[in-house]
Amino acid sequence: MRRNTILLPYPPYRHLRSSLHDKGWDYNLFGKSGFMWVQIMHKTCGGTRPKKKVYHRVHELDKVMDLQKKPTAILKLKSIIQSQKNQSLLLRDLEKEVGFIQKWNFIAVIEKYPTIFHVSGGHKTPPAVMLNVKAEKVAAEEAVANELMEPILVKNLRKLLMLSVDCRLPLETIDFIQPELGLPSDFKKSLIPKFPEFFCVKDVHGRSHLELGNWDSSLAITAREERWLRERILDTSGHSKRPRISKDGNFPGRFAFHLNFPVGFRPNMSYLQELEKWQKMEFPSPYLNAKRFEVSDPKARKRVVAVLHELLSLTMEKRLTSAQLDAFHSELRLPARLLLCLIKNHGMFYITNKGARSTVFLKEAYDGSRLVDKCPLLMFRDKFVALTGRRDIEPSSHAI
Repeated sequence: MRRNTILLPYPPYRHLRSSLHDKGWDYNLFGKSGFMWVQIMHKTCGGTRPKKKVYHRVHELDKVMDLQKKPTAILKLKSIIQSQKNQSLLLRDLEKEVGFIQKWNFIAVIEKYPTIFHVSGGHKTPPAVMLNVKAEKVAAEEAVANELMEPILVKNLRKLLMLSVDCRLPLETIDFIQPELGLPSDFKKSLIPKFPEFFCVKDVHGRSHLELGNWDSSLAITAREERWLRERILDTSGHSKRPRISKDGNFPGRFAFHLNFPVGFRPNMSYLQELEKWQKMEFPSPYLNAKRFEVSDPKARKRVVAVLHELLSLTMEKRLTSAQLDAFHSELRLPARLLLCLIKNHGMFYITNKGARSTVFLKEAYDGSRLVDKCPLLMFRDKFVALTGRRDIEPSSHAI
């Protein structure tokens, strides 16, 4: 027996690694390097030393997680203030909203950004925080952003249900990724009842499920296919150029994925040749029922990669935590070795351990640390956070 070792960021991904642990994978941590060795056992006829494979960091995507901390606190405080009857929050009530520990972080935010928050009150009046005049004016634009988001949310929610095996998902699963989809917190009351032709809620084995009202073939087109149609290479005569594999693994074919390997990864020719075969290989649409395909079929395995790609594409920021991905295991027929699938396709996905939870990024959606395409809600949030004077907020190349 020999073991191949893969170097992963620490801490271990509890949700993604569970399937690998069940399969007998061995996890060993070492030192203060911030990485985890994942050893994969293989049969061999010789006693050669194990080959070490390094999971390369993408620092620009790690930076995304760091850059979102302050904006998240600012936007949460804005929402809390706006939820109050008089549009102001007594500082003594802040602890009730965010807890004792987080209260001090929010007080620091209030003190640091007087361009957004104004504290009123004196000796006889308890201090309260509210939005200043300029921030209130910008905050009023959120209503317009929400109106623009509604058709996008309905479309993406329908596509998400179409991805699932039975065209339905537990409401608690949708709740779990509600912020990432951009759904309002009360979407079960404010959004679902407005579109009875598209959605219905049913009880399945004692659990409330959101079920697709009707199938729409025009929605069964993936983000990958839309990109291919936009970026198809044409010569001057109007005919497609001859597809050719490149050194970065990208292939302008109908069934190919856009890849972006990390800087330290240098594939050899045999790797690129195998990659070319994989890129050219046809596979069934993610919107076809997964029950129709054998898990061991290479085309079905490539289809699973397309399902992960499409699922991440349906989120606002093209990323989900490992726990959120894990929640879709049964409904989307995700592989048992989900972590291995993500690692193997590291030109497409990136796993970071930055932040409170490990997060999986769709790499093609980012240019460095900047999300390329932003929906109206994200554009509004950027405009509001820009009141702080932050220089690291860059506009997207174009809105969705």
